[in-house]
Amino acid sequence: MATSALTPPPVSEDVPQTLLDFPDNRLLIDLCGEFDCNLAHIEQTLEVQIMRRGNHLIVLGDSAAQKRARETLQALYARLETGRTVEFGDIKAALHFGGAENGNGALKDDQLEMFRGSKVEIKTRKKSVNPRTTVQTEYVNKLFAHELVFGLGPAGTGKTYLAVAVAVSMFIEGHVDKIILSRPAVEAGERLGFLPGDMKDKVDPYMQPLYDALNDFLPGKQLAKLLEEKRIEIAPLAFMRGRTLSNAFVVLDEAQNATSMQMRMFLTRLGEGSRMAITGDMTQVDLPRGVLSGLIEAERVLRNVEGIGFARFTVKDVVRHPMVAKIITAYDKATKPDA
Repeated sequence: MATSALTPPPVSEDVPQTLLDFPDNRLLIDLCGEFDCNLAHIEQTLEVQIMRRGNHLIVLGDSAAQKRARETLQALYARLETGRTVEFGDIKAALHFGGAENGNGALKDDQLEMFRGSKVEIKTRKKSVNPRTTVQTEYVNKLFAHELVFGLGPAGTGKTYLAVAVAVSMFIEGHVDKIILSRPAVEAGERLGFLPGDMKDKVDPYMQPLYDALNDFLPGKQLAKLLEEKRIEIAPLAFMRGRTLSNAFVVLDEAQNATSMQMRMFLTRLGEGSRMAITGDMTQVDLPRGVLSGLIEAERVLRNVEGIGFARFTVKDVVRHPMVAKIITAYDKATKPDA
């Protein structure tokens, strides 16, 4: 567990240890976190002991765990040196990727550079967002560069979150006049009629992940006003029929649950000055048996079309709880024909 910097216990010289020097005391305070909570999380995850003495941190424990703790602490400190903050999610990501990529637990060079401060930064009203993996960085670059981008991969890789962040950023900077977020309400099916309230009340539960993302990037009052003014719209995919979406950033989430006809309809809504981001996981199709996923068809038909960007995420890009990556890997192995 974390040891207070005020009264650290004596350390025997015979005990293997790693001494880390952090010259800027203000940044070291941010690195440690309030009541050394950041250090405590690293200790608990890596099963090491971290003590603070002045501008130094001493890491005790298994040699491999010490090395991983050193890499993590140095990467996070380097991130602070660029003027960025270190939040709990950044610590979890640094620990997760450090252990997932290399057998010795060290961060790879490209990941270390990512935490030091990626050149890619998405600015929104409430916070700035930085990609945490190489694929995420490529994805964000394509969202800014292309009018149509597909983000394909498992849950928890940041496909929708980053697309909404880019949409908000481009809206704030005046590149688009509105944001439209949509997803198929497949889960609702014929049961919508049994839910209480009007149509908005019925479909809102299925749109909640999109509301959650927006709340991360825009102040509550501003978001409510933009929704009221229809400058931000959140609607089921079926509501897109017959519309021409001009000067808008449009995000279609859970696109694997769009039928072939729905996908064609949606893709042809693209109007002048608009951009589209289509996200989905082609292994999680909830359509009735025998119904072809429009996302699977679109990937096959459009993969070589010039001007369309594709970002393909893998389990290595999962930024949720580390257990999510393990679950996805286990299911992938179980569903292989030779499993």
